[in-house]
Amino acid sequence: MNLNGSRNINADKQTVWAALLDSEVLKQCVPGCTEMSGNADDGFEATVVQKVGPVKATFKGTVTISDRVEQESLVISGEGKGGAAGFAKGGANVQLEEDGDGTILNYEVEAKVGGKLAQLGSRIIDGFAKKMADQFFANFQDAVEPPGEDATEEETEKKGWFTRLRTG
Repeated sequence: MNLNGSRNINADKQTVWAALLDSEVLKQCVPGCTEMSGNADDGFEATVVQKVGPVKATFKGTVTISDRVEQESLVISGEGKGGAAGFAKGGANVQLEEDGDGTILNYEVEAKVGGKLAQLGSRIIDGFAKKMADQFFANFQDAVEPPGEDATEEETEKKGWFTRLRTG
């Protein structure tokens, strides 16, 4: 399954780049992630709990960042085993472009599954993979962008926590 998309992020390239390499940001952005440790240079170990159709599984695996071109592009790859449910692996090629004061984040995602998960059928798997990719990049945008001027107090607490952390 392949998926392409982009996000216009209201933050400079340096901030977006730093967030892509931060384990806390990645943990917050990966849907169902309960644990993430490690660093961008050596790789991350992650635990993700997901329900795909009727199959619920806890995936333990690794996330690596490769092909880094400073503040321009990188590849995020992940692979996890979910016991009897099977395995999932995939990656995202991410490219950053300056856009005034903001950044355009372009991505190409590829995902593969095996075991019981593969028996669910491509329609369910493709829909789930698209939902996961969309949710990851939406969560990422929320974590990096500062809150808008008309944001509620609750939205201000959630949105842009990474930017506030770096500047505060």
